[in-house]
Amino acid sequence: MSLHRRGSWFAIAVIALAGVASLVFSRPSPAQSPGLRPDPQPLTAERRQTLETALRTLNDSLDAPGGGLPEELADAAIFAKGVAWALRHDREFSADDVRQLERALDRGAERMAALAQGRRPWGDRRGKVVLGYVSQVDGSRQPYGLIVPKHHDPQQAMRLDVVLHGSTRPVGMSEVRVMARFDEGDGADGDPPDAPFIELHPLGRVENCYRWSGETDVFEAIEDVCRRYRIDRDRIVLRGMSMGASGTWHLGLKHPDRFVALGPYCGYVDTHRFSETPIPGFIKVGPLPAHQELGLHMLDSVDYAANAGVVPAVACMGGEDVFFQAHVLMEAAMRREGLEMVNLISPGTGHVVDPVTHAEQMRRIATHADRGLKDAPLELRFVTWTLKYGRCHWLQVLGLDRHYTRAEIVASVRGNSLEIAEPLNINRFSIDFAVLPPTVETVRIGATEVTVPRSDSAPRSPLVFQRQRQTWSVAPAEAPVKPGKRPGLQGPIDDAFTTPFLCVRGTGIPWNQAVHDHAIRSLDRFAEEWDRYFRGDLPIKEDTAVTDEDVRSRNLILFGDPGSNSLLAQALPRLPLEWTKETLRLGGHDHPAPGHMPALIVPNPLSGGADHYLVINSGHTFRGTDLGAFNYLLFPRWGDWAVVEVVPPGPAQELPPDRVLDAGFFNEQWRFP
Repeated sequence: MSLHRRGSWFAIAVIALAGVASLVFSRPSPAQSPGLRPDPQPLTAERRQTLETALRTLNDSLDAPGGGLPEELADAAIFAKGVAWALRHDREFSADDVRQLERALDRGAERMAALAQGRRPWGDRRGKVVLGYVSQVDGSRQPYGLIVPKHHDPQQAMRLDVVLHGSTRPVGMSEVRVMARFDEGDGADGDPPDAPFIELHPLGRVENCYRWSGETDVFEAIEDVCRRYRIDRDRIVLRGMSMGASGTWHLGLKHPDRFVALGPYCGYVDTHRFSETPIPGFIKVGPLPAHQELGLHMLDSVDYAANAGVVPAVACMGGEDVFFQAHVLMEAAMRREGLEMVNLISPGTGHVVDPVTHAEQMRRIATHADRGLKDAPLELRFVTWTLKYGRCHWLQVLGLDRHYTRAEIVASVRGNSLEIAEPLNINRFSIDFAVLPPTVETVRIGATEVTVPRSDSAPRSPLVFQRQRQTWSVAPAEAPVKPGKRPGLQGPIDDAFTTPFLCVRGTGIPWNQAVHDHAIRSLDRFAEEWDRYFRGDLPIKEDTAVTDEDVRSRNLILFGDPGSNSLLAQALPRLPLEWTKETLRLGGHDHPAPGHMPALIVPNPLSGGADHYLVINSGHTFRGTDLGAFNYLLFPRWGDWAVVEVVPPGPAQELPPDRVLDAGFFNEQWRFP
């Protein structure tokens, strides 16, 4: 939950307890150090040079030939990355900050020395440990904290609790501070808890309510832990406090088959009502343009309340919490779905974790975790609003009649038949019969009965069902992939930055110099925002340096116009716009090309059928002012496309606020209605 805003008085402290459903990054209390005042101040030139010299030495060892693959060095490289971001973005440091920077450099060097000897002592440690991985999204090094219990047995699969942290202002020191909370050295065990689970604390790219690449970070961290430890994937719990609770609702209800139970503690579930919380400085949202209102259905967890019938949630809330209304909204939404929400209320407490209530929450979560995940439930009711969130156990939604409109499917096994009520807003889906009882021989979808083709092979393969002229049938196995929006290629523009991507800068002669310059300044702004708020170096190449492998393996984000960007020129004939040196036609309207820039997302027509996006002239459609304010503001602004008026830059060549003349979504065929 967003609790911080720069210059605001209302930053609310969250109780920090070992193992509670919250991790808050707050500045530690400074202590005295020779030559340093306790209050933050700029580094002296000498101290900065010392830190930068040590950082260069560490980076040189990471880059040395024969040093290993990037993922093998991530546990050491995260310390270098943390120090680099601190020195890059922060101007003042407390005495404790400086000690943490110095320790991070020492710890990176220690781990490199151990790796050079073929050792990884931290891999066998009990208690707190900080680890890292290389993100597939942008190649950045991302840290996470882990708590390994006292009686962990490497030979036994163990429950994993994913604990999402609360809101924190993103600063240069963010990585160093979270690592300091979990780094107790690589030697003897510290004071490991006597718990029946390993506890994972993802960074989530700091502050975005686990949206966009923050969402990807959670699942990448889970996979990295599963690579290192024997994790029982049927017993993965998701929980968190404040923003962590909001992330729990968000990820848990949209991926209900990934977790055995959810434990949200005081988390918001929608955008409009939360923004109306009577707190000084909160930014009220709405009413919004129609396409932005539609886009909220991708994010607002309250719209996915029905999926709590798939994954159980044990929620908690302080009786005096200023955000109490959030759980009231979710409770009402569940009731409309015929569900009863478990909401443990702690009387007389505000926006804090009450130890007694939390203990009861953990007890109830344990009852679900002990039973484990049911991979093949015989009854399933699943709701989504986008193909981005379309999978649930043995069901995969593959096609919608209309995005950002409620889609629902209700199915149950009855003897030798799978009974499916007429799906709502769904025209294509698949069923994985390999995990259903082998006795299922027919499928009834609404009034249509379909015989399941027999297969001599075992296990049975998934079947795709499609609706044509109000009749359902099994799609031929050799049928080509249906054109149009599909899972992983459904938009909006912001979705392109949740999977591997590459920004491409045009280097040719522009059709219109002002448009090209505006596009390149947009790229520069995106690079600065990605660096500061998404904690990585933006992947950028010039158009002349892009390889066939880049085109096949990553989303391409093209900046420029068809004259300056050669890849854009190649793709133009197959894009849903008309663009000449004189005229731009997008969204059904003509605009003079010299003063207008298009932005859009489509499946990449250059990728040879690979499932990747092509984006023109856009990074995230929300801006740094939103990223630096509140995480509930990080919703799509442009949808799938926009027409932006090109205006002269401000002082220091800065881009003024966007002048968007038109924006919206493509239909399900990636075209205009």
